[in-house]
Amino acid sequence: MDLIIKNGTVVTASDTFVADIGVLNGRISAIADAIEADSRTKIIDAAGRLVMPGGVDVHTHLDTPGLLADTEDDFLSGTIAAAHGGTTSIINFCPQIKGSGLLESLAEHRRRADPKAVIDFALHSIVSDPSERTLAELSSLPGEGVTSFKVFMAYKGDTMVDDGTLIRVLDEAQANGALVMVHAENGEAVEFLRDRFAGEGKLSPRYHALSRPPRVEAEATARAIALAELASASIYIVHVSCGEALEEVIRGKRRGVDVHAETCAHYLHITDAVFDTPGFEGGKYVFTPPPRGSHQPKLIWDALARGDLEVVSSDHAPYNFVGGKDIGRDDFRQIPNGAPGIEERMTLVWQGVANGQLSPNRFVDLVATTPAKIFGLYPCKGTIAVGSDADLVIWNPDITRRLTRDDLHSAVDYTMFEGMEVLGAPETVISRGDVIVQGGAFTGATGRGRYIHRGTVSTSRPARQETQRS
Repeated sequence: MDLIIKNGTVVTASDTFVADIGVLNGRISAIADAIEADSRTKIIDAAGRLVMPGGVDVHTHLDTPGLLADTEDDFLSGTIAAAHGGTTSIINFCPQIKGSGLLESLAEHRRRADPKAVIDFALHSIVSDPSERTLAELSSLPGEGVTSFKVFMAYKGDTMVDDGTLIRVLDEAQANGALVMVHAENGEAVEFLRDRFAGEGKLSPRYHALSRPPRVEAEATARAIALAELASASIYIVHVSCGEALEEVIRGKRRGVDVHAETCAHYLHITDAVFDTPGFEGGKYVFTPPPRGSHQPKLIWDALARGDLEVVSSDHAPYNFVGGKDIGRDDFRQIPNGAPGIEERMTLVWQGVANGQLSPNRFVDLVATTPAKIFGLYPCKGTIAVGSDADLVIWNPDITRRLTRDDLHSAVDYTMFEGMEVLGAPETVISRGDVIVQGGAFTGATGRGRYIHRGTVSTSRPARQETQRS
């Protein structure tokens, strides 16, 4: 054995038991009551701690250019922050470069990511320039390990696509064993409301939320699921924020549509009360869909516990407050849209365990196992089993701390959860057998993360990592 984790309480999505875990050549090689070490074996004593699969965050925006600003984290700072939070694999969105095809955009994103990522990563392709050339390339993406395509039903004049494009993408995905991810908001309705508020001189951050009410999200969610039903395709609704959209997800599931849905950690803890803060502080909370009313977080927590929502992601879109968000100080339409959270995600979801809303097993399912299964990473990622990658987090469930920007590791200059008291924290993080975070210090190496070729929806082909850079 290269590494043995001894005496920990192992928590998977289905089981809890005390055991030793042995690691050899980056994979879990043994799980037993007691594993003997030799002179060269590294030992970690996890007595009194939980040993869980490393987190899998399937919704991040690292090194992403935008119309108003670029995201602050690249693949180095962003994956270091993820690791400190207990996440050992991410799937980042690969934007389609204007005037370029999907494969060319993918190659450029790999060029940026490969030398920097400290944890393993995969990519989704965003379809934002739906030419015939683009649509023809969709069938080539699974061969590159990209088995999920994202489309936006919002952001008119930028990434928004029409229903005709959406159903064609769904049809191509169905034919190629891929999954379509949908940002579900009625973009035309949003533009109507934004223009109306601007015409009335209502330009503070609060009107970002008021221009994107729950019904805008619910209508688009219903429409996207209906189109998936017509195309007999699988669909994944990103960042469900409200009960109204959740109702449409449940209806689709009951009709037999292969619909999956996630929420994000900030919808569990943040409400539209943030827009009551003085000055421009509300600009920090301009993300989409926006913070909802005070009754909504309970609906989302309950849906996670029931299984109607299957994944909690971060939607990490880190724009600085100073020099980023504040360019829209006088007009909410100019505020870069998104917020940080890649490091905070697992801790924020763990509060559901601390409060009795989730079991530890359900926590693992939401932040690691089910996202790995849906997106073709399982069983290499998302579980603790012999033969799986040794991606592990040793978690202290009893420690109390306050979240502050100074203690976090993203390059962005704020956290939305400043001063929030939380219970539980990752103490040691292991990626493919390498200890990359220990005692609050990063001990990994730049560029050690590998690109993951993901399996397809139709074949459930197991994921594989590249052994050499391409």
